[in-house]
Formats: sequence, structure tokens, C-alpha cells
Amino acid sequence: MTATQLNTRVDDVLLAEPRGFCAGVDRAIEIVERALERFGAPIYVRHEIVHNTYVVNDLKAKGAIFIEDLADVPPGATLVFSAHGVARAVRDEAKQRGFQIFDATCPLVTKVHVEVAKLAREGYEFVMIGHKGHPEVEGTMGQLSEGIYLVEEVADVAGVSPKGDKLAVVTQTTLSVDDAAAILAAVKLRFPQVREPKQQDICYATQNRQDAVKLMAPQVDVVIVVGSPTSSNSNRLRELAERIGTPAYMIDSTADLQPAWFEGRPRVGLTAGASAPDVLVQQVITRLRELGAVSLRRMSGVEETVRFPLPVGLGDKSMREFSSSRS
Repeated sequence: MTATQLNTRVDDVLLAEPRGFCAGVDRAIEIVERALERFGAPIYVRHEIVHNTYVVNDLKAKGAIFIEDLADVPPGATLVFSAHGVARAVRDEAKQRGFQIFDATCPLVTKVHVEVAKLAREGYEFVMIGHKGHPEVEGTMGQLSEGIYLVEEVADVAGVSPKGDKLAVVTQTTLSVDDAAAILAAVKLRFPQVREPKQQDICYATQNRQDAVKLMAPQVDVVIVVGSPTSSNSNRLRELAERIGTPAYMIDSTADLQPAWFEGRPRVGLTAGASAPDVLVQQVITRLRELGAVSLRRMSGVEETVRFPLPVGLGDKSMREFSSSRS
């Protein structure tokens, strides 16, 4: 049966703005690529540098080896920590093993780690809002040996039993803004004196991409999110569109696109998670044109100008800066 017989013709594509790579992802990928250029292959990376299949496979082809256990890294090798950050125990073990280390942890995640360490010295315990098993959550909770309690949903707040009366809250940077706000409200209701961050932990890129979907979803019949299944912020974009009432699907590549999704839904919204490269978005646009799309409109949106320096030893004079881009 043809696409026409299924009435799956796509007429219009609305492209979210902003979408795709953020400054932290740009920086992390650039760290691995520059390490490969400077020191040669192989370069070892602890965990996927960012949660995107295309990016990981591209770096593998260039000589990056992704590992979970530091015992798999040979002595004297160059090691990169992923953008999600690592626990103190991982950092300490890497130093003990004598690797040459470059830290690609997103600076906004590092900010959370620094806040946890600072407040722990002042006697605080912590509620961490996040998803169990996510490497960022493991890294943040691993800054302490005790006194940090994970809550994934509102119901979990009732199970938090701090030992003292000094309690602070921190948040995974890639959560749903609305879900995190609901959980935080429950935390504050149970612990009225809880200390909040001076600025929210959810990162600017996560916020901006969710805001764009909130504007886009009511204007289209279906939303396509480019992102890998392991990408937290990409999953949140799909969930957000569906919560608004627009059918939404997340795809790793054009191979995942199903023409039946567009049956009776000619207006398509397209966005991408913060770890998804623009080359994938362009491939999706090409495929949607093959399905009949004749109109491509870009939303107006926030222009992201955040920049992060590269680590000492990799940048030009150790301070080359990268902003989010779609080149």
C-alpha cells in the first residue's frame, strides 16, 4: 500500500527553535575529537560521551573507545569523562591508575557537584530529583558517600528520612521542567525549610527546548523528536508534546520514521534533543519532503549564546570557547 493510499501526505513542517546541540554537548564532542587529534587513537571515554547513537558511532570510527569499567583502560592511556559527570570514586580511581584525564562533564552539571560538596561541608543532606540509573544522577549522588536521597516522583518524597534538620534539594539537569516543579513543591510541603539552589539546576537548553515544544505542539498534528532512546532530555520533549495532546514520536534516525504516523496528520512539528546533531534533522527533513512536504517553516525562538571553555591542554591557549551550533 502506498503512502498516498494511506493518506500519509505531509504538507507542512514546522521546525522548532532552538533545537539540537547545546553548548555542553558541543564542548564534550570537541574534547574527544581534539584529544584524538593531539594524542592519536585510541582515546578512552568513560560512558557514552553524550546519549546519541550517531555521535557515538562517529567517534568510534575516529578511534574513540567507550568503556564503563576503568579496568578496561590500559595504563598510561588518555581518558575522557562523559558530559554526564562521574562519581568521586570514579574520579579518584582514574587518578590512582595514572591516566591522562580530560573532563567533558557539562559545566552546568559540575555546578551541581560543586554545590553538593559545598553544602555537605556545611552539614546539609540532600534530596535529589532525578531518574534512577541515569549517569548524571549516579555522578551527582556519587559526590557523597551518604546523606543524599533520590526522588523520582511525588510519591517518593514521603520516603525521605533525613538524619538532621539541614536539607537541600538538587535536580538532574535534563528533567521535565513541569515534573520537577511538581516534585519540588512536594518536597517543600514536607520540608518547609529545605534549601533550594540560587538558580534552578535544570539547564537552559532543556528549558528552551521544552518551551519551544510547548509553543509548537498546539500548531501541528504530530511531533517528531530526533533523539536516541537513552537521551533523557529527548524523551522529555516527546512526553511534553503528548501531554499537550499532540501525538509524538522519538526517532534515532530516518530509518525509524513510519509513514503511518502521518495518516490524516499533514502538519508535522520537528525538534531535536540537545545531544542530536543537525545532520540527522536535515535527513528527516529530506524524508518528509519525500512524503510530500512542500512548506518548511522555522519558529522564532531564543538565540542561545552560552559558551564553555575547553579543558586545559586541549584548547587554543587552553581557552578556546564553543557555543551551541548546528554546523
